[in-house]
Amino acid sequence: MNTHQEIILKRDTDAIQIPSGNPLQLPAGTKVMVTQSLGGTYTVATPGGLARIDEKDADALGLEASTAPAPSKTAVEGSLEEAVWNQLKTVFDPEIPVNVVDLGLIYECQLQHPEEGVTKAHVKMTLTAPGCGMGPTIAADARGKILTLEGIDEAEVELVWDPAWNQSMISEAGRMKLGLV
Repeated sequence: MNTHQEIILKRDTDAIQIPSGNPLQLPAGTKVMVTQSLGGTYTVATPGGLARIDEKDADALGLEASTAPAPSKTAVEGSLEEAVWNQLKTVFDPEIPVNVVDLGLIYECQLQHPEEGVTKAHVKMTLTAPGCGMGPTIAADARGKILTLEGIDEAEVELVWDPAWNQSMISEAGRMKLGLV
């Protein structure tokens, strides 16, 4: 996709304001510019600032959403914990083109068995800034992607602030993507 090209919204579109996390509706005819397209969402620059549009609304941008039907559960090959980590690598901060794992935002990932035959993924994650209103949205993205895995019955993504995140937590791959190397 060619980003940084002006697009006129073809219909009223639900979005999430960045960084507040507040829902908003962008009216048809609004001029936007796609600045990032990662993890099944589009970050767009609008006259009022940045917003995030879900892939299901790609048609409003004149783009095609994925037409492949999503399986009810994704089969897991190998370790279930590794599969959870791989799913977390498909979650992105809408302002930064690096996944939450490589940003160093995931502090802990544990598989728990709260009752017989139930597997729960418990993830502790932070944000790059404590005041970011997108936290619940990013956590919900992570939870939803984890729940697509076969063998995961429940998922909890807890936002934590200790230790405070800093740039030294970014992986080498993340640093390369951001040009920090």
